[in-house]
Amino acid sequence: MSAGERLDNDNNMSLKKIALWSALLFASFGSIVAQRTDRLVNDGWQFRFSHQVQKNSAQRVDLPHTWNAQDALSGKMDYTRGIGNYTRRLFVDRRSEGRRLFLRFEGANSICNVFINGKHLGEHRGGYGAFIFEITDAVKYGADNELLVRVNNAEQLDVMPLVGDFNFYGGLYRDVHLLSTDRLCISPLDYASPGVYLVQRKVTDEKAEVRTRILLSNGDEQDRQTMIRLEVMDGEKVVVCKEKNIHVKARTPQSEQEIDFDIPSPRLWNGTQDPFMYRVVVSLWNDGTEIDRVEQPLGLRYYHTDADKGFFLNGKHLSLHGVCRHQEHSGVGNALRPEHHEEDTRLMLEMGVNAVRLAHYPQAMYMYDLMDRHGIVTWAEIPFVGPGGYADKGFVDQSSFKENGREQLREMIRQHFNHPSICFWGLFNELKEWGDNPVEYVKELNRLAHQEDATRPTVGASNQGGDLNFITDNIAWNRYDGWYGSTPATLAAFLDETHRAYPQTKIAVSEYGAGASIYHQQDTLVQTVPGSWWHPENWQTYYHIENWKILGQRPFVWGTFVWNMFDFGAAHRTEGDRPGINDKGLVTHDRKVRKDAFFFYKANWNAEPMLHLAGKRVTERTREQADVMAFSNLDKVTLLLNGKVIARQKPDALKIVTFKGIKLAKGENRIEVIGKRGKTEFRDSAIWRFAPGF
Repeated sequence: MSAGERLDNDNNMSLKKIALWSALLFASFGSIVAQRTDRLVNDGWQFRFSHQVQKNSAQRVDLPHTWNAQDALSGKMDYTRGIGNYTRRLFVDRRSEGRRLFLRFEGANSICNVFINGKHLGEHRGGYGAFIFEITDAVKYGADNELLVRVNNAEQLDVMPLVGDFNFYGGLYRDVHLLSTDRLCISPLDYASPGVYLVQRKVTDEKAEVRTRILLSNGDEQDRQTMIRLEVMDGEKVVVCKEKNIHVKARTPQSEQEIDFDIPSPRLWNGTQDPFMYRVVVSLWNDGTEIDRVEQPLGLRYYHTDADKGFFLNGKHLSLHGVCRHQEHSGVGNALRPEHHEEDTRLMLEMGVNAVRLAHYPQAMYMYDLMDRHGIVTWAEIPFVGPGGYADKGFVDQSSFKENGREQLREMIRQHFNHPSICFWGLFNELKEWGDNPVEYVKELNRLAHQEDATRPTVGASNQGGDLNFITDNIAWNRYDGWYGSTPATLAAFLDETHRAYPQTKIAVSEYGAGASIYHQQDTLVQTVPGSWWHPENWQTYYHIENWKILGQRPFVWGTFVWNMFDFGAAHRTEGDRPGINDKGLVTHDRKVRKDAFFFYKANWNAEPMLHLAGKRVTERTREQADVMAFSNLDKVTLLLNGKVIARQKPDALKIVTFKGIKLAKGENRIEVIGKRGKTEFRDSAIWRFAPGF
């Protein structure tokens, strides 16, 4: 063979390799394209306020984003509430032609209008639910498309919420997704839900009966034949597999299919003890090729509340030790990233929380995922919020407002239907019956919630008497006995009298709390004025001890929810150590400091051994004799003063050790507490400076 022949042969071999590689690449790409893709569209946005009409006035931002992260959190009461414009180029590959494209927004506060290439796609009204638009016929393929999103957080009389003791941050503060599917797909268009609903018809220890509702959408000009495959997975093991051949007519926006299945002797989702979940995979197949797939969690459980005995999960009583949580953080407002949700969850688990009220609106999907994964029983609610102790109204009796509330309730239930952690749908918070009376409307919402989901009970959070307290399946009260006047003892009287007067009513405490600044310290216990600039930490600690004494002894209270787990922004607040902050959190706004009350609950709610010296931050002491208090679930705690053993004590039923009348020396005093669990030693200490007459 000549050199030329060898070269021709090598070229032919190279061309064959290229052809083979191209065929494999095309086949691989074709397989990927045939299936659903989900791409985040979070980076590279340009933002400007609508009044900034000058050229080049926009600035680069990445999502999640809010324009109120600084002004609202600085205590500026008239923080910016108006329209912000977000623009971005969106390149759509030609290979996407023949498929369907959707833009899914996880949240924009609170009215959002979406445009592509100058054409209006639609509007969404409501700041806390996801929404979606199909853009298949609106984009140019093989080219950049101009995406404009106008977000308005101004006050509106027909969008919930009208008022609230929290900031109404504006912006695209959650993720934006670009979905690509086959022309025939599991529909994402039903209120931006997964299009798969797992209805737990009956669950016992012996058997779980589940009905799967699957919504299909055919955007093709032709009828389509497809096979639905449903698989229930335990890890990688297939527990159930069912298939169903169906015919879907051309241009069908939505076709509902049902597949029932049973699981004998199911492993149950059992709260924090065992938050086990199956995976349900629903896929569509054409001629042996998968064209779409949606995966959803399946946490099988059964539960109920008893008016006398409280909450039961899977047949066993479970005392719900809960907190409330706003989706909000220092420095970023409500534009949280996954690590913020993860940090909040870690802190709740550390404290021993087993229930949470995600107030006062639907929160990020990822937060519900975390609650599922860690077994925290969840109360999810719509933003139907009353004025509390402030001016204005939470309800306006006009048709547009009421329709908006119905839409937000449908959104919440359909989008979060499959989360096993969600056990309660919340319908309202602190409404008043004066003027436009919301009672009949709440009854309507209650009926709607049961139509949408017959498997979960409803609940409301009240702060007064009236007919509102007897509509939902469960009711809870926001109580601040010992903070907004009165004393903790009045909480006991209220609960006992309410239970006596209404023995069939299933009652809980949806909020209780007191403000505290870690910078406000005193060595005497004096009740403060809530609206003042002095919020001593030791009064919050005392408040929670006294309230928990009452709550922990009343099993008919089916759940308790501390207000709040974390300090949060409320621009109108003028109190505590700075304006614009509600400091009732057990953890500071930046999540860096756990207040003493946090450790009180940790000692009572978390079985892991711990020891915490309370009052460590009261470093300057004016009294010669001091009571030394520690929280611990150890068998015994030893107190040392300046290296000398002073006393040993066993914690009481509330996991508190109090060494009374400890005499301090002038100047510095080293206070140290020590305890053991097995061979592990636990220590905590502080330096207190005693200066007579300071």
